[in-house]
Formats: sequence, structure tokens, C-alpha cells
Amino acid sequence: MAEGPEDKRSTRRFALRLPIAVSAGEEEAGQDSAQTRDVSARGICFYTDRAMAAGTGIEFTLTLPPEITLTESICVRCKGKVVRVEESDHDGKMAVAAVIDEYEFLSES
Repeated sequence: MAEGPEDKRSTRRFALRLPIAVSAGEEEAGQDSAQTRDVSARGICFYTDRAMAAGTGIEFTLTLPPEITLTESICVRCKGKVVRVEESDHDGKMAVAAVIDEYEFLSES
């Protein structure tokens, strides 16, 4: 797939449909289940029922499968910020794009 002149992405995106657990903002309301649309080293786009605004801080956890890691599954916790929210054709859910500011690999235990 060729990238157009308007594409500002500096890292490769992977179209991955992975379940993630997302918490947004400072609230302690728990985590919502969501599904990724695509993932890169610097960002993520996922589908969710929750309304989110650009600029909202988020934390999410996802498990990269062996097909991606070429070893065992790896669980990753990420923190970032919502940069864009769009209505989607994906079961009436919102498509949320976020930058990843920091991440950590979690142990299996």
C-alpha cells in the first residue's frame, strides 16, 4: 500500500484486531473493553462505546499474540492521550486514535 503525500505517519501501522482494556481520564470508574483497529509503535486506534474527547489521558492494556512477537504472548500496559475521535461504521462505536506516551511490559504472573 503506497502512502500518499498527506500521510504524516512516521512509523508503520499494523491492522490488528485485538481486545484491549481502556480507562480514560482521572475517574476511577474501571476499565472498558474495546478492540483495536490498528497499532503502531507510537499510537493506536480502537473502537469503543465510551465517549472520549481529544486531549483525554488514557491507559490501556493489550496482549500481543505469538504471531506478532514471534515468541510467546506479551502483555503491554500503555499510557497516552486521545488525539482524534470519529464516528465509525463499526457497530455504532466510536473510533478513537491516541498517541502512546509510555509503555511497560507486564510479567505473566
